[in-house]
Order: sequence, then C-alpha cells, then structure tokens
Amino acid sequence: MTHTSKTGRVDWVDYAKGICIVMVVMMHSTLGVELAAGRDGWMHHAVEFARPFRMPDFFLISGLFLARVVDRDWRDYLDRKVVHFAYFYVLWVTIQFAFKAPMFAAEQGWGGVALSYLEAFIEPFGTLWFIYLLPIFFVVIKLTRNVPWPVIWLIGAGLEMLHVNTGWTAIDEFAHRFVYIYTGYVFASRVFDFTAGVQRRPVLALGGFALWALLNGGLVAAGVSEWPLISLALGLLGAGAVMTAAALLARSHLFDALRYCGQNSIVIYLAFFLPMAATRIVLLKTGIIADLGLVSLTVTLAGVVGALLWFWAVRNTPFRFLFERPAWARLKSRRAPTLQPAE
Repeated sequence: MTHTSKTGRVDWVDYAKGICIVMVVMMHSTLGVELAAGRDGWMHHAVEFARPFRMPDFFLISGLFLARVVDRDWRDYLDRKVVHFAYFYVLWVTIQFAFKAPMFAAEQGWGGVALSYLEAFIEPFGTLWFIYLLPIFFVVIKLTRNVPWPVIWLIGAGLEMLHVNTGWTAIDEFAHRFVYIYTGYVFASRVFDFTAGVQRRPVLALGGFALWALLNGGLVAAGVSEWPLISLALGLLGAGAVMTAAALLARSHLFDALRYCGQNSIVIYLAFFLPMAATRIVLLKTGIIADLGLVSLTVTLAGVVGALLWFWAVRNTPFRFLFERPAWARLKSRRAPTLQPAE
C-alpha cells in the first residue's frame, strides 16, 4: 500500500528525499568541520558509509515521476524541467558569491571574483552542482525517449563504471549519475511495486535492510566500494535500502519532521550553506563543544533547521522569490499560482 498525503504527495518519496537531503547536509557539514579542524571525528564513518548511495538515491528518486511529463510539448517541458532549476541556480550562485566575494577578493582580487562568477555557469559552483545537472539529465532523457531503454541504460551503466575524471564537474557527475536517474525513470512502476511490497512485509524488509547494511559497510571498510561494478551495485542497492527505510517510515508515520524535510528538500539544498558555515565557525572558534563528531552533528542540524527557518521567514513576504519562482521567470504564463515553489 502506498500512503499518499492529502496534498497528493507520496509519503515514502518524501521520507526518502528527507533521508537524502539530511545525508547531503551531513556530508558537507562533517567534511567542512574536519577540514577546518585538521582531524576526523566519529561522524566521518557515517559519511563514508553513505557515500556509495547518497547521491545515487537522490538522482533515482528525481527520475521517478519523469515519465508523466516527458512527452509534453518542449515549451512546457523546458519550463518545468530546465528554466525552473536554472532560475534557482542563477539566483543562489549569486547569493553564495555575495557572501563569499570578500574572501575570494582577498585571494584573487575583484577581477578574479568576476571571472569566478562567470565560470560558475560552466563549472557548477560548490554545493549547487545537483540542480545544475538535473536539467541536463532531463533534456537528455527527453531527447532519447524513443531509443530502446536497454541501450540507454547500458550506456549509462558503462559510463558509471568508467569512473570518468576529467576535472569538469558537469562531465564527471553526468557520467557517474546518469544511470541512476534513468533507472528511476524507466523502472518507476517497479520501484513503486517494490515499496508497496516492503510495506506489506515489514519484517522481511527489515531483514533485507540489515543484510544490505552489513554488505555496504563491509565493502566500504574494505576500501573496494568505488571499484567498477561494485560502485554501481552499491549505488542501486543503497537506493533500494533508502527506499525501504522510507517506505517503512511512511507505513508507521514516524518522524514526520524527516518527511517535511523531504517535501522541502530543494529549499534545504539551496539554503543550508550559510547556517552550516556560520555554526561551524562559531563552534570551532569558541570550542564550546569539544567532541568533533558532536560538532559535525550540531552543524548538520543547524544547516537543515537554519535553511527551513530562512524559508519560513520569507515565505509570506516579497522575498519569497528566494524559494518560489515568479511568473516572469517562466516560458509559459499561467493564471495561478503566480509563483512556483522550488520543489
């Protein structure tokens, strides 16, 4: 049974997206704290455990509902799947540069800052590479929708196993991640059947989840999780594990806060950088928390909650354009709503 909320959202999908976005914030928070401190904390192990499946699952979920819109006319499709994300990318690149410009200027001068800003439209900037890449994936999938899916899937799998490393984020991440979003697109109905089966047989699902955790953790500890084929297998299995956890959470209606994070995952993704960085600086300078793992955990929480507070603070003000796309930033005018949420 798939649980659907009153708004028409699929609960387990929101839980899965919540798990993913928290893991993303956790990674950036933990690695940032450890880099600044010059040593690792216990949260480092959690980040490494999640590395094989953290982004594969996020991209797989992003493909689940694509089949519903991929055959729409190009104008409407580009508006929803390209211009939508382009608007938020341009806006938040500009915001991030506004905060970081003084630091960049001290290193490379204001001319260097301007060049770096322009470069951000070729080389995705910082944490924003995910929403830079999504429109590229969406366009490629629409262009190839009439090609037999096994051909495209095998090409995507081959690219993932090549572990392409050109130094250009868009190229490298396209090769690493395309197979996952395409898997979500092609196998969406089977994914929903899988999660429905998880909810019908929770004990069996928990047993499978435990076996996966041992396998994933063992291969990460052995240092082979990024080997060709193993990385692809762990990405797909890990995505299945996250969806299993999400389906069980939706079945029990536990941790609604996590589901809310999933509903607003793009909001968190866009805005977590500032509260995360500010909290990290304060905690490391004051030393109020001695344990580095606890510092990383606190910074993670601050990044998630801080982003949501930012969203809540502006949602009924003229500044809601930070998280809602205004009518002027659309290819196609609509009567309502006048703004479109980032999600």
